[in-house]
Formats: sequence, C-alpha cells, structure tokens
Amino acid sequence: INHANVLVFNYQYMLDPKVAKMVSKELEAESIIVFDEAHNIDSVCIEALSVIINERALEQATRSLGVLSSKVSKIKASDNGRLQAEYRNLVNGLVDQGLLDAPANDASMTSNVLSPDVLNEAVPGNIRRAEHFISFMKKVVEHLKARLRTVAGPNGGVQSETPLAFLHKMISGTSLEPKPLKFAYSRLNSLLRTLQLPNLDDFNALSDVADFSTLLSTYSEGIPKFAIIMEPNGSSIPGASDPVIQLACLDSSLAIAPLFKRFGSVIITSGTLSPIYLYPKLLQFEPRVSESLQMSTFRPCIRPLVITRGSDQLAVSTKFNDRGDMGVVRNYGSMLVELCASIPDGVVAFFTSYSYMESIICEWDAMGILRQLTKHKLVFIETKDVVETTLALDNYRRACDSGRGAVFLSVARGKVSEGINFDRHYGRAVIMFGVPFQYTQSHVLRARLEYLQTHYQIREQDFLNFDALRQASQCVGRVIRSKSDYGLMILADSRYNRHDKRSKLPKWILQFLSDAYLNLSTDTAIQHVKQFLRLMGQPIDQEALKSVLLSLEEIEKLAPAPLADDDAAAAQSGGGGVAMLTEANTVVAPK
Repeated sequence: INHANVLVFNYQYMLDPKVAKMVSKELEAESIIVFDEAHNIDSVCIEALSVIINERALEQATRSLGVLSSKVSKIKASDNGRLQAEYRNLVNGLVDQGLLDAPANDASMTSNVLSPDVLNEAVPGNIRRAEHFISFMKKVVEHLKARLRTVAGPNGGVQSETPLAFLHKMISGTSLEPKPLKFAYSRLNSLLRTLQLPNLDDFNALSDVADFSTLLSTYSEGIPKFAIIMEPNGSSIPGASDPVIQLACLDSSLAIAPLFKRFGSVIITSGTLSPIYLYPKLLQFEPRVSESLQMSTFRPCIRPLVITRGSDQLAVSTKFNDRGDMGVVRNYGSMLVELCASIPDGVVAFFTSYSYMESIICEWDAMGILRQLTKHKLVFIETKDVVETTLALDNYRRACDSGRGAVFLSVARGKVSEGINFDRHYGRAVIMFGVPFQYTQSHVLRARLEYLQTHYQIREQDFLNFDALRQASQCVGRVIRSKSDYGLMILADSRYNRHDKRSKLPKWILQFLSDAYLNLSTDTAIQHVKQFLRLMGQPIDQEALKSVLLSLEEIEKLAPAPLADDDAAAAQSGGGGVAMLTEANTVVAPK
C-alpha cells in the first residue's frame, strides 16, 4: 500500500472500523478519498456498525467457546509461556501490546468501536486470563439465548430497547460489569492470535457476539444512536421461526466521521445523489463544494416517459390499495406487451419487491399475457439465487445477441439493479413498475425514521421519498452507459407525475423530461417510443460526437495551477481543495 499511487477497494475497507484499522491505517492525511457510486453510502455506514445475531449463531458461538477452552487447556499443559506472555501484554494498554497500532499522527483514524479508555487502559483484570475471559463470554452468550427464548415464547413478540436499558438487564441478569464488555472484541482478537488457530472463519459467530458486546457498552451513554430490536421471526421464509437480536445503528455519521477528521479531501460522487442537500444532513458534515451537473450530450439520447394510465384510461400504481386491482395488473401486462412489440433487442423491467413480482407474474400467466409476451421476446426472471440469476443474465444476453430479443424481469434493490450494466442493445428500455419504497413496517426502519425526525429534523415522508427515488434512478440509469448509447426510461406509476416525486430525480434525467412526456397513457407513450427509436436509428454524427468529448489540449488546460505558498502550506496540513471533473451529482467534504 505504501508504494501505490492509486488504491481501489470496497467501502468497508474505509468505513468498517474492524477492517479499516488493519488496511487504511497507513494512508497519509494528504490522501484524496473518493467514494464512487455513493448513493447508498448512508446505508453502508449503518451496516458497518450493525450486528444481527440469531439462535444458530449463538449455538455456533457456544461451540467456539468450547473449542477455545480445550485449546487453552492443551497450551497450559504444553506451552504455558505463551499464555503468560499474553497476560503480561494485557497488563499494558492495547496500543502497547501491539493489538492496536499507535496513532501515526494526531489526525489518525480513531476507532468507532473502541472508546479512548479502551485504547489506552490496561485490559480489566477479570478477563486477562484466557480461561476467565472464556467464562465471561459464556455468560454473555447464555444471556442472549435467554433473551431470544423470551422473544420467541408465547408471551413474546417484537421488543425494542435502548442500549442502556439492554445493558442494565444484562448486568442485573449476569452480574457482569459493563467495563469489560468494552474490551470483548479486542480481547477475543488477542486470544485468537495467541492460540494461532488455523480456521478463524469458525469463530465468526463468536466475533459477532463480542462485537455486539463492545458496541453495546461503548454507546450505552448519551443520546441513543443505536436500537436493540428483538423479533420472534427474522426469517424471510413465511412461517419459519428464527428469533433474532439486532443491534441497529441509527446514525450513519458515526462510521464516516473519522474519515472527515483524518483526511483533507473526501469526495462523494454518484449519478444518483439526488436530492443532494440531504447527504450532508445524513452524514453530518459541511460540504466545501456541492454540485449537481447535467449530462453533456450531442443528441437527446434519453427519453424518460411517465405513464400514469393504461389504454383504458384507468390509473396505474403499485400503491398497496391498488396493486391487487385486476385492472391495474391487466394494464401493466398490456403495457409490457405493447412496449416489447415496439422496442427491439433487450428490455429490462423492475418491480418493487420479489413478492409483488411473483404475484403479478402468476396473474399475467392466468390472463395469457405471458404467452403474448413470448411472441415478441424471450422472458427471463431474477431470483434470490445468485447462480440462477447469473445464468438467466447470460442467456438474456445471448438472446439479445442472436436478434431474438429478450425481456428481463427483476427487482429494485436486487443484484441486477445495482451492479449490472445493460449497455447498447442489451438495454434499449427500462420499465420501472411502481415506486420502490422500503418496507415501512420494518421495526429497524421505524427506529431510524424516528431518530432522523428527532435529531436531524428530516421528515419521515421526505426520507422515504428520497430513498425510493434514488433506487428508481439507479434502476432506470442501467440503460445509458456511453456517449453513443441511447435508451428509454419508462416510469409506470401515477405517483411519478407528482412534483414532489419527480423533482427528486437526478438533474441529468430531468433535463430530458419535458412536460410532453408526463401523464401519458399507454397508447400515447407507444407513439413517443416509436418516434424516439426512429430518431435514434439515424447514423451518428461523428463531428457532433467529438464536440462533447475533450481533446488532449483541453484536458491540459483544465490542469490546476501551481499552488501559492500559503495554499501549499494549507494542503500540507490536510486542508487543500479538490479539482474535479464529473458528469454525476457530487459532494466534496473538506477537513
């Protein structure tokens, strides 16, 4: 890492404190950090500091503690000096014993999991010896099992507690002290390293329990930035009993705050950072530069259409009260058939959830709509199985290459909506059936919405609209991948016609969305589709294409001027500015 000019890695290498302290600690404060495709960065920050534990994980943790106990007994008999050396190290602070490296400078990345007293103090005496620590963790695991049994019992149900309330019940039920819990994760790492165990993956469940304990104890004081959600059925399989305890982080700024403190320039960029003003609120920083840019094009290569009615003038929507209406289901099916009859090559359709996609496909099959659809294109469907979906994508591309044409039915927030590109003939149109809102009955989501309303004054409906529209933008954005590419973006729901919804679409989509493309019926939209495809079927004007591309001389002119002496001093101290070219919405966060 020290010899590289550019590093490319996953968000977790920067945001997850357990990984970041091992990987990103060597980066200098003058490094420029770029989060690309950062539209979901608040969700990634929350996931980095959230822990989910179920019964299966607790059983695995119990087995892992048994393995550790027998391993410690063997080493005490054969190589007791190793455990004695660890004990002496633990008398010193974690930094002194080498488990955590000393900060390279004052702006070094601090850990979100470990509070300053954990970094600098000696490990408490009652968990220094390996056998004492194992006994300590057994009590923690047994207490979590007892809480899960309570939730899953006949008098159970969903329970939500603050970290302080949960910790109080744990202390009174187990007679443990809160301070050693802060050291649980680091003490477990030290023990695993001392024992030199071959397969550390077997101890992941135990690591989750230790991580849970450390986060719980560290953030128990002050404003509750976490919530403990206990559910009797956390399984996605209907009827299956799988009680879970989830330590849910509510504040996405916790994970990213150390980066803003340590690095002089942090760039957050994506094509769907819209509305852009919400990100500084969610991540709690003051942007130095905040810019939303249009797309530079030489022809109207995107045609967004908002279809609000079927050919029979019945309004179409996936609102909960309307989605089961047979008229809406029939209109959506007829819309897809007519679009596939008019659009060549590949068409991608997104639904709001797996359950809705499955139910509407069953209804279409009963109505004979799928038979009509297969006359025009082959039909492929995304499933929750990654291997099946990969195979379906491969065959979808083969169908497009052969000229047969295909339609891919997939789900917003699924694998296809985020990581797969449908460039050129693989995606001539994307259809978004409905507005992809999150499941609003989720207890974790309810806790987060309440936190945002109380502490950041972000209204519940504003956040839900923002989240749904960024997902919709991600889905329809799959269709355009280069300057010479073109495609249709069809938003099929009457709610997209409302200003509060469509205004949250990115600027590069809104620049093509004129009033003539709003509030359309299916038959009117088909006329726009045919007119757009005739226009895009004309040969590309190469001179016009060159006019929106930068020449080498123009790029050299854009190079930043040499820094003045005072600017250079500011840059050395980590406060330099950033020069940037992008076609996306962008936020730049200063130190």
